[in-house]
Amino acid sequence: MNDDNDCEVRHRLSPAQTDELLRLYAAEWWSAGRTATDVARMLRSSDLLFAVVERRSDTLVAFARVLTDSTYLALVLDVIVAPSHRERGLGRLLMESICSHRTLRAVTSIELVCQPELVPFYRKWGFSERVGRSQLLRRTSDPTLAP
Repeated sequence: MNDDNDCEVRHRLSPAQTDELLRLYAAEWWSAGRTATDVARMLRSSDLLFAVVERRSDTLVAFARVLTDSTYLALVLDVIVAPSHRERGLGRLLMESICSHRTLRAVTSIELVCQPELVPFYRKWGFSERVGRSQLLRRTSDPTLAP
């Protein structure tokens, strides 16, 4: 479990932490092809950033971002924890930070997409696969996201 004194959540990344984010993305199937230019543009265009940083080393160890209209809908994206730091409560720290953020507390719906094995984790914050008759639709140019 993570000791809350070891890590803190920040809402922006230093240049070195942006490089660390690229390394985190490179290790995952869903984000391996991301480039520095695209990630920089993505970071500028995201409404909220949640970066978990080790206090002593100032190293990025977990990350998520949110797109939102601040009223009706927020979409949680790119929840990622460094493999070396998994099972330490950093995913919990990210999700608690997101769900309690002042901008998101009044949003009607917070949504995310995850792999089936992660559904039990997200249920802890009230997420459910029951979304009425809605279905996820995707248009993508990334062949890894469209089997």
